[in-house]
Amino acid sequence: MNSSQRIIVDTNIIFSALLSGQSDFVEIMLKSEHSFYICELVFIEIFRRKEKIVNASRLSEDDVIRLLYILLKKLILYKEDLIKPENRKSAYDLCKDIDESDTPHVALTLELEGLLWTGDKTLKKGLKQKGFDRFFKSESNQDDT
Repeated sequence: MNSSQRIIVDTNIIFSALLSGQSDFVEIMLKSEHSFYICELVFIEIFRRKEKIVNASRLSEDDVIRLLYILLKKLILYKEDLIKPENRKSAYDLCKDIDESDTPHVALTLELEGLLWTGDKTLKKGLKQKGFDRFFKSESNQDDT
């Protein structure tokens, strides 16, 4: 792998970081040379589930907000409208019978020729079965298939 990659971060990775405060994501984000991208969809999902995240987190609400602020400073927000229609269509075709809601993440991965960082094993397995293998492997998910 190159020393610097474009990594597209799936919503569940951010949720995991906010719930525990000590996820792989936090460590990699803060120490890495990689560029980390998120879709606008991530903001919607965080706001939609804010109360649930705070209630389930090991952190206080203030600590969750502080951690989110730190993470968002390291993430590059990519406007979904800028993704080429052919990449959106390809991503939809890949995701439609697995989890259609992951289409923007996969589309952005195709658009940026990056790697998708997801903890969703069902999505990974389904995408791999369709020939998509552009996944970011952190130290803790080397064995995920």
